Amino acid sequence: MSSMINLDDPELYEKLDPGDMSARIAELPQQCQEAWRKAMDFDLPPDYGEIDKVVISGVGGSAIGGGLLASLVAAEGAVPILVHRDYGLPSFIDAKTLIIASSYSGMTEETVSSLNQALTTPAKKLIITSGGRLRAIAEEKGIPVFTIDYLAQPRAALAHNFIPLLAILQKLGLISDKSQDIAEAVKVLDELKLTIAQDRPLSHNPAKQLATKLFGHIVIIYGAGILSEVARRWKTQINENSKAWAFYEVFPELNHNAIVGYEFPAEMKLFVVLLRSPKFDPPTLLRYQVTCELLARRNISYEIVDAEGESPLSQMLSLILFGDYVSYYSALLYQVDPTLVAAIDYLKQRLSKV
Repeated sequence: MSSMINLDDPELYEKLDPGDMSARIAELPQQCQEAWRKAMDFDLPPDYGEIDKVVISGVGGSAIGGGLLASLVAAEGAVPILVHRDYGLPSFIDAKTLIIASSYSGMTEETVSSLNQALTTPAKKLIITSGGRLRAIAEEKGIPVFTIDYLAQPRAALAHNFIPLLAILQKLGLISDKSQDIAEAVKVLDELKLTIAQDRPLSHNPAKQLATKLFGHIVIIYGAGILSEVARRWKTQINENSKAWAFYEVFPELNHNAIVGYEFPAEMKLFVVLLRSPKFDPPTLLRYQVTCELLARRNISYEIVDAEGESPLSQMLSLILFGDYVSYYSALLYQVDPTLVAAIDYLKQRLSKV
């Protein structure tokens, strides 16, 4: 099928991408800038800084921002951050907990459940949403709301549920100033986009080239440290945009189990993508090298994709943009609309009847 698909054909994009997911992906640098500016103008009650832990409740595209935040600021020794991807809440919630309910639609039933339980606790509460049930609860209970006014699928509004979290924690004095990192990241993304956007031909477009290699394979994404949650993002984007199987693993854990499972079943078509930062410490970089040697021994296809930029934020966002484009081009190779998520719509419809 893929041999018949020309990723350089403009008509292909008009035919398969009526929702213009390509434009949403290309807007990531601009999204980051706008979300940062808006969040820095957003004020919270003074006592919201008097916390010792953060719980971010969300699922799917509305949860990934919390995961990225947690991995980015872990090295700063900031307050512990837990991403809760389920109904209800953990039992340790108390007055020194900041609960952030994040749902693009404001209708996600798991997140609504978490917020309803949060209302019975003394925890401080914040909502990130575009409307729906969460906004209604916020208005009724007087809970601060950071409003997302960017119209897109939740997964395509990543910057609007990730960047505000950074700004909010900075304004609360919980993490260091990220304004310079934001500025660098926007510059890195703008430059990277020139090499991987749809008007860049396949012969000079590494994202189109990787998508072509991934076609027809089960994809496994490897990441480490600050790129662990980025690996999850690649996995979920391939699932939702490409409608394809994908999984993710993280170093160093995968070196204690996954590498032993390379043998069987031998006939599977697998492709491993290793997301790497040149700034990883030497032991971690050696793990990447040895893991690639083990993959090669078993004739498993793989490719390393390196992050760009100096700051951890730039490195994370550069690989997110690259992965979003890879998943987008994969959707076109499979001849599916990258925007639609019929399986999720079906699930929600069934759950609504319970």
